[in-house]
Amino acid sequence: MDIILRAARVIHPGSPYHSKVVDILISNGKIKKIAAKIADAGRAKEIKSPNLHVSLGWVDMNVNLYDPGYEHKETVESGCRAAAAGGYTHICVMPGSQPITQSKAQVDYLIHKSKDTIVSVHPIGTLTHDLQGKDLADMYDMHRAGAIAFSDGLRPSPSGGMIERALLYVKAFGGLVMNHPEDKSISKNGMMNEGVTSTRLGLPGAPALAEEIAVNRDLYLLDYTESRLHLLDISVAGSVALIRAAKKKKTALTASVNAYNLLLDETAVGQYNTNCKVNPHLRSKADINALIKGVADGTIDTITSQHNPQDEECKKLEFDKADYGMIGLETAYAVANTALQGKADATKLVELFSLNARRILGLPVAGFAEGAEADLTLFNPDQQWTFTERDIRSQSKNTPFVGTAFTGRVVGVIHKDKIALTDGKV
Repeated sequence: MDIILRAARVIHPGSPYHSKVVDILISNGKIKKIAAKIADAGRAKEIKSPNLHVSLGWVDMNVNLYDPGYEHKETVESGCRAAAAGGYTHICVMPGSQPITQSKAQVDYLIHKSKDTIVSVHPIGTLTHDLQGKDLADMYDMHRAGAIAFSDGLRPSPSGGMIERALLYVKAFGGLVMNHPEDKSISKNGMMNEGVTSTRLGLPGAPALAEEIAVNRDLYLLDYTESRLHLLDISVAGSVALIRAAKKKKTALTASVNAYNLLLDETAVGQYNTNCKVNPHLRSKADINALIKGVADGTIDTITSQHNPQDEECKKLEFDKADYGMIGLETAYAVANTALQGKADATKLVELFSLNARRILGLPVAGFAEGAEADLTLFNPDQQWTFTERDIRSQSKNTPFVGTAFTGRVVGVIHKDKIALTDGKV
């Protein structure tokens, strides 16, 4: 397939084309030519869009698909369609399927099932057997099969001893531990952030302390083991401060925040809106300000969607009975770009959505050059638009953002010699 991008502004720090507006000719999945103006593009399909920006394809380090086992929530195919609509060419899939991704066979399943999709799927294997936090999983076998990292997903943090052993285990082959920091003995059965709103609604609250203690513990363990750790789902100011201080030691520490935690605070729960029942919880405005500052100064390395599809039977319930989670692949960029207006420009957003995750995971960070593979995201950082249910590509619809006005929209993705445009037109 031949494609030509017309008048596209390249966002790739370090490239000679960075911030320049160029035409890009793509042929058979590779960048054939880059020039200020390409007059002869043959029969290439032309993509021309107002304020078109292009970067290396975006990477989401925190996605739940639940395939196999819960295909009524999401399949690999529908999840990849949602990812492409959100600008992603790579997604890292948490192990919470049934069966759980804790063996070579399950890693192979995800890789094989996604081989013909436009999005590359990278399985994340379990840290502990059956996600129970009691015995280490066979991470080396999964690593050899293609698991990109290891995590127990949204399960509360395993014991300190288990995290220590996991960090030491992966050190032998350069693996990466990804942990959701939550001390369940403190968060208990908290359904939302502990504060004035939880008191007003009469809902049990989970204190920020539950996350902060787990973060602090993991930082000590990382310092002791000298391994590699990525802290997922950072949501409170205290965690940002701890990570900022730890990074001064130059440890192999990285961290991510979910896009929704940059925009929505605890008051979004409103009158028991179950689409706002998420983990980590929606926090205070002060926490949001600290997270945004952490993103701007580099304390937070990546922004993730924590895409967590849930069917209506799991969401249209009383608040205490509803499952946690919202879908986020389609909206993560728009949510983050809107939240970070005036705090982060297009270059910073590309670092947060693409370049930093690629470096953490060891994915290619190739420059924009003729002959390079075309693994690209197309977007308009200034477009004003309103998200509707028609924009949902996920099999599930659990999102509080329907009807929300955003700044910044994905135009499409190009990957694996395929193209997917948000409006469906070429």
